[in-house]
Amino acid sequence: MPTPASIAISSQQIRETLALFAISLSDDQIARIRDYLAILLKWNRSVGLTTVTDPVEIVGRHFGESMYAAKLLPVENCRLADVGTGAGFPGLALKIACPGIQLTLIESNKKKCAFLSEAVRALGFADVEIRPERFEQTRPESVRVNIITSRAVGEFKQLLPWSRRALIHRGHLVLWVGAEDSTRISRTSGWTWQPPERVPESQRRCILIGRPIDELPRRQ
Repeated sequence: MPTPASIAISSQQIRETLALFAISLSDDQIARIRDYLAILLKWNRSVGLTTVTDPVEIVGRHFGESMYAAKLLPVENCRLADVGTGAGFPGLALKIACPGIQLTLIESNKKKCAFLSEAVRALGFADVEIRPERFEQTRPESVRVNIITSRAVGEFKQLLPWSRRALIHRGHLVLWVGAEDSTRISRTSGWTWQPPERVPESQRRCILIGRPIDELPRRQ
């Protein structure tokens, strides 16, 4: 387990940064973020997990923006799949904020999957499955979740029909997108979308939440 002294950020700095996103965490959750940061920065030197290297900026850009989704949609105790999770965002960040999540991380890059496995092991996460594959190669019927999240998948024409089949009845898709993509995706037929929510501390990024319009109820 990494030690808090291994990164140049204090618990108070983490709290102040997350407060910008209206997020308040326990001491244990803050400590877990610090440990996660230490592993992330260590692996980033060889794997290239993020272009953001300042710890305070990582807390805001990755943890804050990820956890902000929990302010918009109930996620505690749900089954959640994070598509193209990369370094674990938003999936593992949401798991820190809402420990009861049953989480599936889908990531095609094997080196990133190795990092995810190490992070899950070192931080003692429970109920986390890592699938080292592209989401297109994952049978949606084998996922069956309440919520699907994605910050990094650009090909929404494939993600939307896949998500429709992977979500249980009245499940939600949560996307971190730019304003133009938000407008384009909101016009997709067969879905109902909430008004996009601007990400705090960002001018152009927003969170878009939608769910399929069901003609017939699907099995749970």
